Amino acid sequence: MKQFISTADVPSVPRLVDIAMNYKKDPFSDKELGKNKTLGMIFLNPSLRTRLSTQVAAKNLGMEAVVFNIDKEGWALEMNDGVIMNGNTTEHVKEAAAVMGQYFDILAIRTFPGLKNKEEDYTEKYINQFIKYAGVPVVSLESATLHPLQSLTDVITIKENWLQPRKPKVVMTWAPHVKSLPQAVPNSFAQWMNAWGEVEFVIAHPEGYELDEKFSGNARIEHNQDKALEGADFVYVKNWSSYRDYGKITCTDPSWMMTNDKLKHTNTAKVMHCLPVRRNVVIADEVLDGPQSIVIPEAGNRVWAAQAVLSEILKG
Repeated sequence: MKQFISTADVPSVPRLVDIAMNYKKDPFSDKELGKNKTLGMIFLNPSLRTRLSTQVAAKNLGMEAVVFNIDKEGWALEMNDGVIMNGNTTEHVKEAAAVMGQYFDILAIRTFPGLKNKEEDYTEKYINQFIKYAGVPVVSLESATLHPLQSLTDVITIKENWLQPRKPKVVMTWAPHVKSLPQAVPNSFAQWMNAWGEVEFVIAHPEGYELDEKFSGNARIEHNQDKALEGADFVYVKNWSSYRDYGKITCTDPSWMMTNDKLKHTNTAKVMHCLPVRRNVVIADEVLDGPQSIVIPEAGNRVWAAQAVLSEILKG
């Protein structure tokens, strides 16, 4: 792999999943692979799991990880080309990214959408400017429209929790939230489920929360959550704001929160969430603290997903 932004960068999803699961069995099997190599981790937005798991993954491969919170510690970056920089921005991404490319062997970037201008967000301007000017491989730590490290983690988690010969039924269901959230995680989860091709995939959400079809693909769409959950083996709970009425909250129906009563429709489904999660808004305590929740081991698998990606770029 030359970069890691979406499934389009992955020659084989099943192979990458196997690499990650092998690292979980033997974390230090390639501890010399990243010797004398440096990973630059650039954050324009907050992070817990993505930041810490990727640092651990880099360390397992022998890499040095340097973390820079550019939104708090760096100059305000100008992302547009051809502008007169007489406003609040101090440094252009042309110089900033190119300089980082001089310091690091791999550059990892985390940025969120503004949720105001759909066209701008969906061109992935921020991360693409770093790709354009850095001159080194770029790894997405989440972008305006996708979160591939999370979704690779989710594939790993489903595979290790499913030992039956038939395809599992995986339902990604919308849940209410107190603020507008990006479509990045649901877009990415849908993209990876479709690319993996090893599950029966259903997306459940209220009307008006349809995702961009280039990500949802041929997934079955249900507006009745209980119907969607029937016979589910895995339930992926996530909120997102409207794509059609971009960035808006068009429904706050609390009945979409995941509860034990909802899970009675499933095949004793394992419950997943990318975290952080608003308890008793998105998922009830009884579910998060119950035997069907696998959100903590899911988060643990973030290390192996990142380690697989970094190792494949290093080997390339």
